[in-house]
Amino acid sequence: MASQYRCGSDRRRQLVLDSTTVNGIDYLTVDPDETTLRVHFLHDLPGTGSEAVPPSPAPALTRAEIAIDGGVRFSDIRVVAVASSGSELAVTVDRPGDYSEYRLRLHRRDGTLPPDGFDVPLASVRFAFKVDCPTGFDCRDDQDCPTDLVEEPAIDYLAKDYASFRRLMLDRLSVLMPDWRERNVADLEIALVELLAYVGDRLSYFQDAVATEAYLGTARRRASVRRHARLLDYRMHDGCNARTWIHVDASTDLVLPRGRPVLPRSPNGDEGRFAAADLAAIIAAEAPIAFETADDLQVRSAHNQIRIHTWSEVGCCLPAGATRATLVNDPPVALAAGDYLLFEELRGSTGESADADPTHRQVVRLTSVTDHRPGGIDPLTDPIAGTAIVEIEWDQRDALAFSLCVSALADDGTTPLEDLSVARGNIVLADHGLSLPAGSSGDGIGLDPDTVPEDRPYRPLVTRAPLTCAAAIDGTLPASLALIQDPAQALPVLTLRGDDATWTPQRDLLASDRFATEFVAEMETDGAAQLRFGDGALGRQPSAGSGFTALGRVGNGTIGNVGADSLTRIFVDDDGIVGVCNPLPAVGGTNPEPAERARLLAPRAFLRQERAVTEADYATIAMRRPGVGRAAGRIRWTGSWYTAVVTVDRPGGEAIDEPFRGGLIDWLDLHRMAGIDLDLGRPVDVPLDIALEVCVMSDELAPIVKRAVLDVLSSHQSASGARGFFHPDQWTFGQPVYLSQLYRAVMGIDGISWVDATRFQRLGRPPNRELEDGVIRTGPLEIIRLDNDRNFAENGQLTITLRGGR
Repeated sequence: MASQYRCGSDRRRQLVLDSTTVNGIDYLTVDPDETTLRVHFLHDLPGTGSEAVPPSPAPALTRAEIAIDGGVRFSDIRVVAVASSGSELAVTVDRPGDYSEYRLRLHRRDGTLPPDGFDVPLASVRFAFKVDCPTGFDCRDDQDCPTDLVEEPAIDYLAKDYASFRRLMLDRLSVLMPDWRERNVADLEIALVELLAYVGDRLSYFQDAVATEAYLGTARRRASVRRHARLLDYRMHDGCNARTWIHVDASTDLVLPRGRPVLPRSPNGDEGRFAAADLAAIIAAEAPIAFETADDLQVRSAHNQIRIHTWSEVGCCLPAGATRATLVNDPPVALAAGDYLLFEELRGSTGESADADPTHRQVVRLTSVTDHRPGGIDPLTDPIAGTAIVEIEWDQRDALAFSLCVSALADDGTTPLEDLSVARGNIVLADHGLSLPAGSSGDGIGLDPDTVPEDRPYRPLVTRAPLTCAAAIDGTLPASLALIQDPAQALPVLTLRGDDATWTPQRDLLASDRFATEFVAEMETDGAAQLRFGDGALGRQPSAGSGFTALGRVGNGTIGNVGADSLTRIFVDDDGIVGVCNPLPAVGGTNPEPAERARLLAPRAFLRQERAVTEADYATIAMRRPGVGRAAGRIRWTGSWYTAVVTVDRPGGEAIDEPFRGGLIDWLDLHRMAGIDLDLGRPVDVPLDIALEVCVMSDELAPIVKRAVLDVLSSHQSASGARGFFHPDQWTFGQPVYLSQLYRAVMGIDGISWVDATRFQRLGRPPNRELEDGVIRTGPLEIIRLDNDRNFAENGQLTITLRGGR
């Protein structure tokens, strides 16, 4: 069928439909025989036998009043019969037409206007005979009144800046207005051209910038690189602040609240306690590096310096690896588990403070403090000297990293030198960054703008930079781990207070619900931060017209890694504070990750395996967990399902206790495949039985050489920090031990001529040619072990037979 109307609307059709005197053609269909045309009218035709009253007195149509026009190959199509029924008129033609367009029209017998009672515009209809040849095109008529084509001006699409836009417009105006030759800059037309060139230059720059920032490889803004990297599951960090330990020297007992500023000594050498009101003036004048205490501290004058009790001995030291000590409890101290304690060498073995080793300082976190006998009534005392004492212990992970000399003899060999090293309490963690109040003035943090606009997303700029980024502080960690931060987990120290809620920072809003009052601070290369809020689906969207105030800290990066003894000014009003210092250098300060580094590493983030499929996957993912040295995975069929058994070798041979086991199972559960069960296995120890004959040079003492051999082949770490040959961290799953390795270790000892193995095999098993082959091989889940402990002979034994020496 074909549509009848031409003007893009059906107004004429509706008027005829509403009329009672005029009829017209609605549409036409062609029967499959292609010789019967069925013309449908808007009203019933007269003389059809319908019960309805005819709309007009016009007589019935005859074949002489119907003509078929058009055609290319067959153009003389004649109507042979007509038959009407209701509003339908069946027209039979003598033969089918071709594939071109035809038109059926109504006319009077003289061939002029349509018969009486028929509308002129609706007295004809276009159609095609071929009903089974669909074209696939829209049947709507093309526009019969196209607009006039306008000659397009020649435009140079290479024009991208102000100068080229100005030149382009002036050239065009010379064509349109040849009589206008004015080029004076004060001319109104010239001013208008230059204004449009400026706007075009801005739009062109914005267009180029959008295209540039759309790709990781071309983005220039750090925030754009950060967003692209996050889509690749790579978290680009904004750096983190430095941390250090602060020792507070006090004359009385008091509580030092958290957040107290600690600054380096002034350019004039001033140090000590300053009034809190002086801080703003000093910050404005010096712009120093500022630290703040991270927790409340109970300061006691007795903890300024605590003597180490040596039980009346001389030439004593706390050895490397020590985890306990005895302190003098006079004046009485009030140490408790969880307190931090500093061990510091004040004087060298000569008794001179100038000879003290500044690296012999270490902070430990106490795990046990005993100052009374069992029952809690009688204090602990030295029964010989009568000195009150207190026994302390600290975490194994805080074991002394050096030998701390406590007392010695002077050069005369008789004068004792005591208190060469002491312990200090009043230790608190401090980190880089200065807290600023809300406000856009020079001493506060402001937002620009600080009110949410109504016509665009709220993206305020923070008026102070750089914002401090810090990871959460865990007060339960040992001192050796308390200063360590992961920059990827650090967040800006910034809080926004809105009209009805407090907003907190997040790394991204992908996990935020539509009610979460959270935001993201996006750092630029110059340290400026722009805040991005949610859109109502991922994070709450701020209400238009609402206001915000900002509270936060400034100071970040490697500039905070100050040296030891450099932080010497504290700002507090309590005059019981005498002074402060940082006995150890600040560590952990990290600059924001460069965009080029993220651009290089982000595409490789997909190479990091985040799901465990193979046995090697389970081992690799397990070794990412802190506390796991090495791991091996095995997938086994247990009769009903598969179980991934992960065997773990912990550093130092630590035991797999229940807290560690539960944490590792939860970690692996995040990566395992569905349908795979998890279990942890223990390494299979392979105790060794080794016997060596060692020939000692004639000028060497045999017992001393034997002791050296036992130390080299031991399973522990020496006072110097060197690991023994059979230390647990030296061996892992499936690692064989070669006899040549053993020979090399022993021959490295001075005073030995030769060494020969007489027994080299597994303990409790008959030899299997290990000595002849020079190697003891292990299975995939086996780890060799030789503790040489007589109390636990089943853990391996070493026999040394000496020859020679004296």
